[in-house]
Amino acid sequence: MIIDEYKMVLANSPKYKSLFHFTDKANLPSISKHGILSKEEAGRKKIEIAAPGGNDWSHDADEFKGLRNYVNLCFTTNHPMCYLAGQDGRISDPEYLPIRPDVLSSKGVKIALGVANKAGTELLDLEEGLEQLDFEVLYTRTNWKNPEIQRRLRNVEKCEILVPKTIPANLILRNS
Repeated sequence: MIIDEYKMVLANSPKYKSLFHFTDKANLPSISKHGILSKEEAGRKKIEIAAPGGNDWSHDADEFKGLRNYVNLCFTTNHPMCYLAGQDGRISDPEYLPIRPDVLSSKGVKIALGVANKAGTELLDLEEGLEQLDFEVLYTRTNWKNPEIQRRLRNVEKCEILVPKTIPANLILRNS
């Protein structure tokens, strides 16, 4: 099963041993108490997010693509949306929270091989998405000076894992 193979790759990776969720540090007290909630789940529980990372456009795009009930994770600590949220002032004090790979066992997890709410980005079932993921550039030593390797890395840094509803606090490896 590809999920078990992926967990083995993470366990043996010299750099990344987890998945990541980026947020503003202002959200950490709520995350410690409730876990990481989707926008829909936070609304249902009437929990206000101190520093939402998305802007009106991204919230509309999430709604349009049916993504409001997913928590977004990334494969690296260099997701371009975190950078953009910082530039726009939506995330003033970013924090990448490491998430246990066990989250992949959650029912209904999807993968987007690009920014999930971008037009044209397909949402794939977990196994299909992992089969298409560029493991080599993510988890092995490559020639970072090679422009093709740099292009591949930029592409895989945009990929997202979508977890339905919530990520419980016990799956967050560090929660300061």
